[in-house]
This record gives sequence, C-alpha cells and structure tokens, in this order.
Amino acid sequence: MDQVKKNIQKEIKSIEHQIAENQKLLDTDPNPDLQIMVTDEIKALEKHKLDLEMSLQALESDVFEQEGSVSDTEINPNSAILEIRAGTGGDEAGLFALDLYRMYLRYAEKTGWKTEELFFSENPMGGIKTATASLKGKDAYNVLKHESGVHRVQRVPVTEAGGRIHTSTATVAVLPEVKKIDVDIRTEDIKIDFFRSGGHGGQNVNKVSTAVRLTHIPTGVVVECQEERHQAKNREKAMEILKSRLYNMMKEQQVQNISDLRSEQVGSGERSEKIRTYNYPQDRITDHRLNENFHNIPAIMNGEIEKLLEEMRKIELTL
Repeated sequence: MDQVKKNIQKEIKSIEHQIAENQKLLDTDPNPDLQIMVTDEIKALEKHKLDLEMSLQALESDVFEQEGSVSDTEINPNSAILEIRAGTGGDEAGLFALDLYRMYLRYAEKTGWKTEELFFSENPMGGIKTATASLKGKDAYNVLKHESGVHRVQRVPVTEAGGRIHTSTATVAVLPEVKKIDVDIRTEDIKIDFFRSGGHGGQNVNKVSTAVRLTHIPTGVVVECQEERHQAKNREKAMEILKSRLYNMMKEQQVQNISDLRSEQVGSGERSEKIRTYNYPQDRITDHRLNENFHNIPAIMNGEIEKLLEEMRKIELTL
C-alpha cells in the first residue's frame, strides 16, 4: 500500500510540473489555436490531479479493499494491444499518428515480436484516424506500457505553404492482454455494428460487412476490429480488446467492478498526460517525465526507440 501511495504522489508532482510548463506556453505564445489546445490540456491535467488526490485520500483511509482487486499478475506480459488515435491538429495530427504507428511497428519488427494489425482507419491525407495492432513477444507489454499518453509534435506540415511550424497531437494507449479476471460485460450493455472493412489506401478488403464495432454503452468506450474475414472472429477479437480497455480503466480508477467505472473519467488517466514532444526543427525529442532530451528524430521514428524505453524502465525500477 505504501508503494502505491508513493507512486500516486510521484505522478501528482509530474502533473504539477506539466501544468506549470503549459502555463508558461500560454503566457509566451499568442497563437489562438495553441491557446485553446493548451487550455484544454491544463483542464484535463487538473482534473486528473484532483482524481489522483481523491484516490490518495481514499487509500489513506483504507477505503479500497485489497482482496479481489485487479493486479498485474492477471495480465500477460508478453502480449500488448497498441492503439493510436489522431488528436488535435487536423490532417497533420493524422500524419503524425501514422508516424508513431510505424515507429512502434518497426521497433517490434527489429525486436522480433509478432505484429497483427486489427484496425486501420485513414484520413483524407493518408494519415490515420485510428489504428490498432496486436504485439506479441518477450515482455512486450512491460516494455511499452509507459508509452501510453499524449504525444505532441512541432514541425512544418507538408500541407503548410508558408513554412510555419504547427503543433499537433496523437494519443497512444498500450493495453495488456487479460489472462484471467472477471470482467463481467453484460450483453445488454454492448451495442454491435457491422461495416465493410477498409484497408490502406481506401480500398475495400471485403465486399461484405465483416468489420465489427463494439460500443460499451455505460462508459462510451468504442472498439473496432477488421483484421479477420469473418464477423464472428472480428467480434471475438473486439471483445478481447474491450475487456482489456475496461480492465485498464478499472486499474486507473481503482475500482473492482465495471459498474463502478466513472464514465466522465474515460479518456483521462495516462492518456491525458502529455508525455513527449517531438520538435522537428530542433531535432529534439523531450520526454516530460524524465525531463530529458533525445536527438536524431529520423532514426527514432524508424523504430530506434531503445534508449527512450530503457530510461523509463530504469525509472520504474527505482519506484
């Protein structure tokens, strides 16, 4: 219990540092679009901080029982689900999301992991709206779990004729594969839609509606899968991803049942935290949790992210 409290206190301090950074950005950059984005980010961070403080108070009051709570022993460390979504910034955000998606897949390939694309949705510029992949290999989840969060890019978009630097974001979620846990999803809480699969470049993978979209009505969580040619297979895989998403939310919100999940917190937690900024003009990547800079963006975006991952693992071992 003491270690859990220590981790929460450390995360609160990290969020306070991010809020201060964003406040400085508000004070120095008059760009109206940036002002809106940063203001929204500050609000999300402040809400997350408040939730963490409430969790800390509850822990100190012994509100949470230890028996039956979710734990890391119930996940498969050698399997991860990678979800990447375009954030603020229009088409450029989609292009950045695609860059991140390729970065992780290239790293997985170099590491010898098995990858399987489960869903891929393009934007008009060839970037992505959403992409989901399964990664299987030695310690895959433990290696990548700290990549969850908001990734920010600062660069001149290919669509920018005036040469101005734009700021865009993409969100990354690394979810565990649940081994055995009672994630009791009621049938009446699931809305199922079928649609035609669409592959890269906009071509149809199938002429029939085999892709599956599951919506968990109480929380609003949406999961899509189009990898298989049969509805039943896609539905089964989508359900596995949904269970992983809800399991992750249960851990973040420190609840033991799906019915206790607070829907207003969906999308908060790790994914509301800005973890990294990719500054292309200065060839600098800043990890805001480590307060460290890394260089050689072309190599890193080509999957050479070992150094970034190693530094986060070192921090984890000292907690």
